[in-house]
Amino acid sequence: MPSAKQTTEIDVTPEEMMRVITDFGSYSDFLPEIEDVEIVRESDSEWDVRFTVKVVKRLRYVLRLKQNGPHQLRWHLLEGAFKVNEGGWDLVPIDEGKRTHVTYFIDLQIGMFVPSSIMRNAVERTLPDTLKRFKGEAERQATS
Repeated sequence: MPSAKQTTEIDVTPEEMMRVITDFGSYSDFLPEIEDVEIVRESDSEWDVRFTVKVVKRLRYVLRLKQNGPHQLRWHLLEGAFKVNEGGWDLVPIDEGKRTHVTYFIDLQIGMFVPSSIMRNAVERTLPDTLKRFKGEAERQATS
C-alpha cells in the first residue's frame, strides 16, 4: 500500500491551520485536482465528505474525518474508488503558539488495477505539493 508522510512548519497558529483543513468546501480553490466536495453529514467534530478528484482519471469517494482535539484530524474511507484511504494531520504549536509544525500522512490502496509504481509515484509526488498548497492557503488567509 503506498504511504507517505510529510512535515513542514507554517507561519500560522494551529487553530488557523485547522480552520483551513476543515474548510472542505474551499479545497477546490487551492487544490487543482479537486473537482467537487460535498459534505454529506456533519457534527461538531466529525464529517462525512464526498470528494471528486481528477488525478489520472476521475475518482469519487467518501471519507469520514474526525477532529480529535484542537490539533489532530484523522480520516478513513467509507466508500468509493479506493480499498484503503486513511490518513491524518498532526499540528504542534511552536514559537509560543504563533507557528505550527505540521505532519500530514496518508495510506492509499486503490480499488482498481493501477501499477504500484504509478500509485507510489503519485502519492510521493502529490503529497509534498498538497502540503505546500495547504501551507500557502493558510498563510494567505492569515495575512488577509
